[in-house]
Amino acid sequence: MKDRKNRREFLKNTSLATLGLGMIPQICNAKKPQEKTEDLSCEPTTLDYYGQGPFYTDSPPEITDNILAPTSEPGQRLIISGRVMNLECSQFIPDAIVDVWHANDAGQYDNTGYNLRGFTKTNGQGFYLYETILPGKYLNGAKYRPSHIHYKITPPGFPTLTTQLYFQGDEDIPGDAAASINSGQYDATNRTIALAENAEGKLEGTFDIMINGEGISTGLNDIHLDKGILYATSPNPFDEELEIRYGVFRKAKVGLSVFDLQGRLVAELEDREMPPQKYSVNWRPEAGLPKGHYFIALRINDLQVHYQKVSFV
Repeated sequence: MKDRKNRREFLKNTSLATLGLGMIPQICNAKKPQEKTEDLSCEPTTLDYYGQGPFYTDSPPEITDNILAPTSEPGQRLIISGRVMNLECSQFIPDAIVDVWHANDAGQYDNTGYNLRGFTKTNGQGFYLYETILPGKYLNGAKYRPSHIHYKITPPGFPTLTTQLYFQGDEDIPGDAAASINSGQYDATNRTIALAENAEGKLEGTFDIMINGEGISTGLNDIHLDKGILYATSPNPFDEELEIRYGVFRKAKVGLSVFDLQGRLVAELEDREMPPQKYSVNWRPEAGLPKGHYFIALRINDLQVHYQKVSFV
């Protein structure tokens, strides 16, 4: 636990600016994106104090085309994506079942059918994604429950983890018996994610899941984000060209890859030894590449240390 705390503190305090070096562009004349860093850690995904809740329905359908909420569903559109990894973050887990359900915009569950209920599976790189709406709130006693999404995550051959996802800035979190817990086995801290509005007016958030399971090795038994990090992709969504800005913290063999939602390699943007530096590379998708969501993955010495989701529209 001490090592995980140290990694968290490192990531909170680190900035690529501390490299003190200039950015090396791989393709010039790119738009300058807003710089950002992410607080990533390898904390096991916790249980939720309320567990499954009273509204689960067995045998949900598989989510089609990554759309949980049909376009006719009222509410603010929301895209959730993430990666399922083992407890040490040394392996990503393909074919894990991610079963989700939540209330509609009015705070009501469909308990007779399967609206806003379904499951998807992680792809060959352990990624998952679905589009839905921001769940509405409902009274729990005298107080409203914060907006939340229920999850059941089942890695192949391992037990199911049942939990709930919350959203930063929700004013009902402090008064909620489950979402307000910030320590112990029901700690909701890492299950309370930030949301940002994309260029299409949809909210987007990332929920990575660390669970007991076995998958495909990332190369080492530690996430080692102190070796490198992706910190900006712009514009996102993009239509012709995407600028990817990243940093390498120590001399290493660096790979920068693009994967589709099925986990297939779409493009290899870097694959060479590189010194510590800030870098920029532009990706121009080949003609005929389908529009949709893709994952940019940064690899340091054959270890995938960071990723970001982008939308090609």
